[in-house]
Amino acid sequence: MQRNFFHINNLFTQTHKQLSAINTQVSGLSNKICVTHILLLYASYTNLCTSSLKFLSDRVVKAARSVYSFIIARSPGLIRDRKYHLKTYRQCCSGKELVDWLMKQNDCLQSRSQAVGMWQVLVDEGILVHVKHELNFHDKDAQFFRFQDSDFGLNHITNERDSEDELQEALSLLSQLGPDALLTMILRKCPSQRSAEDLEVIYEELLHVKAAAHLSTSVKHFLGDNSISSISVYTTLQGDKGTSWYIIWKGSVNVITHGKGLVTSLHEGEDFGQLALLNDAPRADFIRILKDVEANTVRLEEHGKTVLVLEKSSNLAHQGGAGSNSKYTVRSGTPEKILEHLLETVKLDSNGNDAIEPCVTDFLLTHKVFMPSSQLCPALRHQYPEMLSEGSDQEKAAYILNAKQKVVKLVAQWVVLYGLLLKEDPIALDFLEPAFTFRFLPPLAAVLYEIYRPDSKPLTLMLPVNTSVQDVMSAIVTPGGDHILVRMNSTGERAQLKLDATAVYTALGLNERLFICTSSQMEQLTPIKEQQGPERGTTDVLEQMGSKDLANELTNYDWELFTAMHEVELIHYIFGRHKFPGSITANLERFVRRFNEVQYWVVTELCLCEDLVKRAVLLKKFIKIAAVLKEQKNLNSFFAVMFGLSNSAVHRLYKTWERIPSKTKRIYCAYERLMDPSRNHRAYRLAVAKLSPPYIPFMPLLLKDMTFIHEGNPNYLEKLVNFEKMQMIAKTVKIVRECRSQPYDSDHAHPLRSPSNIRHYIQNLKVIDGQRKLTQLSRTLES
Repeated sequence: MQRNFFHINNLFTQTHKQLSAINTQVSGLSNKICVTHILLLYASYTNLCTSSLKFLSDRVVKAARSVYSFIIARSPGLIRDRKYHLKTYRQCCSGKELVDWLMKQNDCLQSRSQAVGMWQVLVDEGILVHVKHELNFHDKDAQFFRFQDSDFGLNHITNERDSEDELQEALSLLSQLGPDALLTMILRKCPSQRSAEDLEVIYEELLHVKAAAHLSTSVKHFLGDNSISSISVYTTLQGDKGTSWYIIWKGSVNVITHGKGLVTSLHEGEDFGQLALLNDAPRADFIRILKDVEANTVRLEEHGKTVLVLEKSSNLAHQGGAGSNSKYTVRSGTPEKILEHLLETVKLDSNGNDAIEPCVTDFLLTHKVFMPSSQLCPALRHQYPEMLSEGSDQEKAAYILNAKQKVVKLVAQWVVLYGLLLKEDPIALDFLEPAFTFRFLPPLAAVLYEIYRPDSKPLTLMLPVNTSVQDVMSAIVTPGGDHILVRMNSTGERAQLKLDATAVYTALGLNERLFICTSSQMEQLTPIKEQQGPERGTTDVLEQMGSKDLANELTNYDWELFTAMHEVELIHYIFGRHKFPGSITANLERFVRRFNEVQYWVVTELCLCEDLVKRAVLLKKFIKIAAVLKEQKNLNSFFAVMFGLSNSAVHRLYKTWERIPSKTKRIYCAYERLMDPSRNHRAYRLAVAKLSPPYIPFMPLLLKDMTFIHEGNPNYLEKLVNFEKMQMIAKTVKIVRECRSQPYDSDHAHPLRSPSNIRHYIQNLKVIDGQRKLTQLSRTLES
């Protein structure tokens, strides 16, 4: 059987494991076909890939034409003859100057590496060529590149008015493709040539690759430093000796075995090639990685069983720390041994004011996942010694005092972190009351429940947030009947709630309502009129309100919701509130619902505005509101507004968008690039990295990150708590703490400065949340 290969730009990450004995066909946007027998089997599929490739290449050439024309018209000095080491290079550009130019043209670029990625797109297409034909773009003075203007027809003349718009569209495309090109370029480098920034890009990628989720942080760092590279492969043959483990980064793989044909398809984030690890194929490199990681690991055993696994801190290792200066962090262990080790790390100065170690905070934030209060409190008592059997009286007294002070300091930190939440934990409260007074704690907050009968008439009553469904029903109907509590959304989808479910009112989604009825009445329930959303827009009202005032009130309300949320709610939300009896996630759920509310508010108002001129003015106003929100560092509402503007029902309003001034369109396009999800939302993360508190983060992405960590890493490894996972979860939670570490002190922090009518409007938005209905309204406006 003949082996067939072809070049693809769709990347695979390669670590030195083994390639399994399977036939594979790799597909994706960049496939350039040059095959024989397999082409017949997948002719229609590969032809689709070829047409997709041509479409993408044409768009890149068009973007390059706009960029080149703009450089020629506005910055002709960039392209000139250059001398270096007694040699003249004709009509070329310096890599550093190209990056400088791009940074000036695009305010949304957060780093020079982003600009490097954008130029790398043109290098990969052969439009921009290194004078010595190197494959990678370099941000250096003495690295020269030429535009292949004659080969690609770059000498394209446009009028000045159109060139600015075309440039922004070109930069938008290149910024979308840039992260992929940058990673491709990094993976082509030899490991020894990768910079610290390169390694961080690879590590960030591995964090969000499903196939690598089971690897420890140390192994991921080691792979990024030494063993990740890109490959180009088309087929491997059944029975071939494996040399690598392949993770699909882009595209898909069809797995074909002899006699069975197509067995399965693998997609982005999945892998193949691990089976050879179990066979006799060489795997020395990966074993070396594991051994190097294991060399920095210490295992504590008791009664022949491992109870604690420690690992030398990698950051200290890079600084040359060794011997007595080395520190070890917990990778896994039994809950009791982890607690014991962390207590040893607690430092005490003469005043007892030393800052507590981050790992202790990580433990306290996540302890309910693996060590509930019923287990933690006895363990803390055990670590609080009353007497010792050995040593002098002075030594015993010093040891006991030191141990007790450490426990007290840890417990004090526990109280600081959880605050009012500990009142709802009877075991913790019983443990703490002898030392801490909780009389000042208020009762659990009550909320106004609004529950509808089958005839759509509402019942209202005040109940605690975490009231169970059983207790809600007992307050409304006589116990023992056939009544049930039902949740229903605006489209009529219904769900019967379990009797032991709690805090159901605050968990309702956008335009969802609670209904009480008998089992036989459930199927006849229909949404009430209020759930359908408004029939008329509020364009006339919005015309009287300034964009800045509206943005101010959005931020005021968001900050109120954001600061009301407890850090621990994030953990309960991700792991499942039902796993933590008595836990509440009401504030987080309210904040998440607010994002959806603002998003659909934008779509609703635009789709209900029948006048084309007024609709265009309103569209411009929403873009301006987004600009103010970004300036105020309210990224949650900023993205909510942007998601609303990019909704298909709004995006298709071509006549409306045509009336938007070019400057406003450019601002919108620049903001769109921040929404680019490629490279795990790298554009957004780079922007956030430059912010200082206070700011309001994009909460849906924060929850997505935590969900990925949770689902990609088990809670236990070999029956030991996977503390490394807990630290990753806690690290994400601490982002919320960092965001709120400073108060808002600008104009938008003072609600009394904005008219009360704007405040009331923003806090009571009426929206249509049915996409089908919004699309129908949009088609009515512009068919």
